[in-house]
Amino acid sequence: MNYVHTLTGNHILNVALIAWFVAQLFKVILNLIFERKLDWTRMVGAGGMPSSHSAIVVSLAVSVGKVCGTYSPEFAIAVVLALVVMYDASGVRRAAGEQAKVLNYMMDHWVHGQPDLFQNDLKQLLGHTPMEVLAGAILGGVIGWLA
Repeated sequence: MNYVHTLTGNHILNVALIAWFVAQLFKVILNLIFERKLDWTRMVGAGGMPSSHSAIVVSLAVSVGKVCGTYSPEFAIAVVLALVVMYDASGVRRAAGEQAKVLNYMMDHWVHGQPDLFQNDLKQLLGHTPMEVLAGAILGGVIGWLA
């Protein structure tokens, strides 16, 4: 029985979902190893090693290439989507996370009484380092190729 086919009935979608799940599970495991705590919120959180964004879009592109061929319009669309998502993950979203760190620091060190601008700290772990994006891309490529 083909377990990958069983999930949704769409092989390409299943491969992408499996790649996302595996990348998120790696985040939980790496957090357990390096931080010495089991944090299941890493299963749904953004940022961290490896990039699940990269894993999902690269596995999608590889699966589309295997099913439709690398000269197909579908493969071209999947590759362009992967490039845009990976660029965004390491560029725009990472910059937003860095800005959140600065804003949180400013709010924590406000001199004359803290204004009520933010109810909670801004999320700082939004984007990815280039190494996290690369690791996610490799993971997604391997999963897409093997599935």
